[in-house]
Amino acid sequence: MSTLRAGSRWIRADLLARRGQATLTVLAVAGIVAALIAAVTLLEDGTNPWRSLFAQTDGAHVWLYTKDPAPVDQLRHIDGVTDTAGPYRSAPVTVVQNGKKDPAGLRAMPAAMPPVAHPVVAEGRWLDGAQFNGVVVERSFATSLHLRLGAPFTVIALSGQRYTLYVRGIADTAEQGFYPEWTPGLIWVLPQMLDSIEPALGRSEFVTGLRLADPEDTQLISQRAVVTIDDQLQRAADSATPVDQLQRVYTWREVRAAMELDNRLLGTLLALFGVVGLVAAVLALANAAGGRVLGQLHDLATLKSMGFTAVQIALLLVVEHGALGLLGIVIGALAGWAATVAVLGTTSVAAVPVLAIVAGTALVVLAAVGLPAWRGGRTPPIPDAPTAPPRGHLSRLARLALLVRLPPALILGTRDAFTRRVPAFLTAFGVAVPMMMITIGLGVWATMDNFLSHPEQVGQHASLYVRPGKLQSDEAEMIVRNDRSVAQAYPGTEVNALAPGEARSVRVRAIGTSTEAYPFPVVEGRMYGQPGEAVAGQGLLDLLGAKIGDRVRLTVGGTPLIVRIVGRTVEPDLDGEVLSVGMDSLAAKDTVPPEFFALALKPGADPGEVRGRLLAESSEGLDVQRAVNPADRLSIIRVVIVAMIAVLALIGLANLLTASALGLRDHAFDLAVLKAMGLTPRQVMATLVTGTGLLVVLGVVTGTAVGASVVTWLIDLQGHTSGVGAGIGRPPSLFTLVTAVLLAVGASLAVALLPARRAARAQVPVTAR
Repeated sequence: MSTLRAGSRWIRADLLARRGQATLTVLAVAGIVAALIAAVTLLEDGTNPWRSLFAQTDGAHVWLYTKDPAPVDQLRHIDGVTDTAGPYRSAPVTVVQNGKKDPAGLRAMPAAMPPVAHPVVAEGRWLDGAQFNGVVVERSFATSLHLRLGAPFTVIALSGQRYTLYVRGIADTAEQGFYPEWTPGLIWVLPQMLDSIEPALGRSEFVTGLRLADPEDTQLISQRAVVTIDDQLQRAADSATPVDQLQRVYTWREVRAAMELDNRLLGTLLALFGVVGLVAAVLALANAAGGRVLGQLHDLATLKSMGFTAVQIALLLVVEHGALGLLGIVIGALAGWAATVAVLGTTSVAAVPVLAIVAGTALVVLAAVGLPAWRGGRTPPIPDAPTAPPRGHLSRLARLALLVRLPPALILGTRDAFTRRVPAFLTAFGVAVPMMMITIGLGVWATMDNFLSHPEQVGQHASLYVRPGKLQSDEAEMIVRNDRSVAQAYPGTEVNALAPGEARSVRVRAIGTSTEAYPFPVVEGRMYGQPGEAVAGQGLLDLLGAKIGDRVRLTVGGTPLIVRIVGRTVEPDLDGEVLSVGMDSLAAKDTVPPEFFALALKPGADPGEVRGRLLAESSEGLDVQRAVNPADRLSIIRVVIVAMIAVLALIGLANLLTASALGLRDHAFDLAVLKAMGLTPRQVMATLVTGTGLLVVLGVVTGTAVGASVVTWLIDLQGHTSGVGAGIGRPPSLFTLVTAVLLAVGASLAVALLPARRAARAQVPVTAR
């Protein structure tokens, strides 16, 4: 018991003697753990609303859209299908609200809530036969149209007839993404009401959902379902002419991606920062523990002579240094959870990955301090342990300093820098790793700045997108083309196409024509120049297994679309699964009238001013929206980069303090000799700062060089794997790199100057004189 009390007092006294370094260690580990927890939350879709919606609605994994009712009896017998939803009849309508027109789909569903893929009513009530014209509107669609419970609104059928409906309820669903990113809007009605609004079956389609036993089998089961539908409906049609019954297919993966909040890139950045930062923090802990063992040899020898065993001393050291890391882990876990709640707006933190992070980090921390502790336990029980630094040959750098006749203080500092080779390597490497990650963060910042300054490089040559709204398409086109600030107006439309052999749908974007093409950012191949040619995003190329030069066949509303891919574009939308063509490559039924006009403005034109003028000229009839730059959606990354630099700076500072303390310990006797020989305090201080500064400069320059050489490759790799495509990465500017190096070196030397100044002003022992 007395041994335990003595050990605890010794640990407490040592920690109080180095409060600053201990605090830095705790904060650095806490920042790393918090980043890893936030990263795993983002990468595990903890902030994606699709997960909870799918669970609440008992959602279907696959949605099939067909011209005729799908054979659900045959679909249920497909191996892996546990249940089905529908088929539900659906018909397109146009919602007219305050003069504004929005596309919508009426979905016929019974008054009794189905067991599979049932919407969750958030406000009001579900459908009831007692209110024939009462409908339930999907929440994001209702929000966009400012529809409230009990509010009436008008829909226009394809026949031109108008009908008044009332909002009976507002519901959530995991069947499709949020409006307006996912169109058309969704409205649930009673079957009798849909038959009244759209009696012609040829103007409608049928929707069938499949719930699977294993979501990972989605691709295989979707293909089997497509084959089953084609066989059964073709046989029922009893026609020798092939009929494309399948309109499109959506799976849970597309819906989940549509509901994502741009979190995967942020999660990847945090994960990279956390892993690299953990390596740097471990190096800092190991370096600090090793330095303290060297500085406490006299104390350890005294403990040995008092009866402490090697195991007890090693345990004391592990407890002292490991406690700092474990305290940082606890603080980081709490901070990570708080960040996900406050910033990301979710309490859904994946328990298993978080526990794995905490346990793994704890093991790594204990392993990092274990080796120095074991070496400390082997200290011999000699009351007066030798404190002189190890001797050996001069380093090559010290020889060079002698050769060029540098001042004596700098020569001595150059010699001292590499007196202990292993700690010197750990110090330089411990500075290089954080500096490498800081350089990568600056590269991400530069890439986002490039998005803002050159939006055309991410497909945003157009600054405004105009939809006809309350006006006819030709009226809208005349207004936008007559505006003095509009350089070019590209008519456009977006349709969903069925990918062959993939049993799923992709987006086809048509803007302009083949002769007056929208200037998509083509980074491989060339731009299309005639009908039948197209450019594609990396995600679509990966999905189809295609490459530049291949011909692909898609199906748009039952009409084949055969195009040759002639180039790859940078495509930030829909994970890059977008095919871009001229409007003359689509069938006339899909392009007339255009859904929108993409407006490229003249140099110097203000998009806000042009938007206001277009709204005024159309008497608020047009729907004018500004293009949303990907960098605006990812502005939180800038905050993460700043926080990342702060934590990495703490790690580098902890390494620096260890190196300074070790240098002072090794050369305490030398300082007395140097002062006795007549060196001024300033020269003594220069000697100490030079020894530490050389290691800092070596680490900073090496880390910056490595980071600058890999940052573009890493960003392009992330772009390729996410579907956006390579070619977006930008390295930091030379000015930024030079500034970062100077700031890092300057701050490090300023920190090293403080203990060196105190040591240089200390009194010279009489024995040294």
